[in-house]
Amino acid sequence: MKYVKEAFDSNWVAPLGPNVDAFERELCAATGAKHVAALSSGTAAIHLSLIMLGVGPGDYVIGTSFTFSATVNPIAYLGATPVLVDSETDTWNMDPELLEEAILGIKSGVWRSGGSAVLRSKEAGAGRLPKAIVVAHLYGMPARMKEIMAVADKYGIPVVEDAAEALGSEYMGRRVGCNSKFGILSFNGNKIITTSGGGALISDDAALIEKARFLATQARDPAPHYQHSEIGYNYRMSNVVAGVGRGQLEVLDLRVKQHREFNAWYRELLKDVPGVRFQSEPSADFYSNFWLTCIVIDPAKAGTNREKLRLAFEAANIESRPLWKPMHLQPVFAGCPAFVNGTSEKLFENGLCLPSGSNIDAEGRRRIEEVLRREFKV
Repeated sequence: MKYVKEAFDSNWVAPLGPNVDAFERELCAATGAKHVAALSSGTAAIHLSLIMLGVGPGDYVIGTSFTFSATVNPIAYLGATPVLVDSETDTWNMDPELLEEAILGIKSGVWRSGGSAVLRSKEAGAGRLPKAIVVAHLYGMPARMKEIMAVADKYGIPVVEDAAEALGSEYMGRRVGCNSKFGILSFNGNKIITTSGGGALISDDAALIEKARFLATQARDPAPHYQHSEIGYNYRMSNVVAGVGRGQLEVLDLRVKQHREFNAWYRELLKDVPGVRFQSEPSADFYSNFWLTCIVIDPAKAGTNREKLRLAFEAANIESRPLWKPMHLQPVFAGCPAFVNGTSEKLFENGLCLPSGSNIDAEGRRRIEEVLRREFKV
């Protein structure tokens, strides 16, 4: 409220202003990124990153299949074709081996869809490399960036990290979003901290972030009159919203601590339940904010299934939801090249996002525990 009041008291209500400048500096400190552009959404950040990487009609961009559609939609905005890559079983994020297969498949004009090889014509992109790779850090869990970057660097393809769900998470001691060309943050209402709506583009490249700010403010040329030499966008964050973000950023570490503690509570509660597997950190290199606590249920061992548990929560007026439906199963992306191994489809079929809000109190936990004990008979 202090920062929002300052915005109104100083009459800095419209986009840009002291809070925006300060929020960008504070995000640099919080993430370790050298430069930040505060924007209207994480989706806008992905869109701008792809524009600056030169993505356009006829290009191919590799994206994580097991994610929310906002990771992939900006590829389509630019007239490019999403190339959807499945997950590996440990982090549930992009499989580095399938990533290389996708790169070579697009280059050769042969790719898999549902496990079978499909030969495409030369006009489908044979002989060309994908223009970019967009990797999502799912539910706060860092992807295997060392292996992914090794593949990307081998072929000279820039990487964009969609860290919309992973603010506060770390990979090999660095905050996610800082292991590639660009990082994407989201402050939507359901994220670990929120500005009500908003996002950010982060990078160590000062010129690219300055270009992003230019494009995000309608690409207005430096002239005494309104002059535009490029297509621009209305993507900048407002000074009021940035004030909310500054206050939220002060409690980021607390929110991460709360989410990790809640995740540990679930693990202890369900540790003796057969057929329940959590999304887990594979090693000490991975540090998840556990934005959402997610489980996979083996019906044969657990005595129930994902949908029965979801409906039991719903009957108790408690929200839970299935894991993301993979993009290669979405009608809108049905015709896209897909390199799949069945992992994300199994996760979608058997996985559930448990209630994970940082504001769930002792009474809320009691209600959740009651449902879980009843359904799992523990």
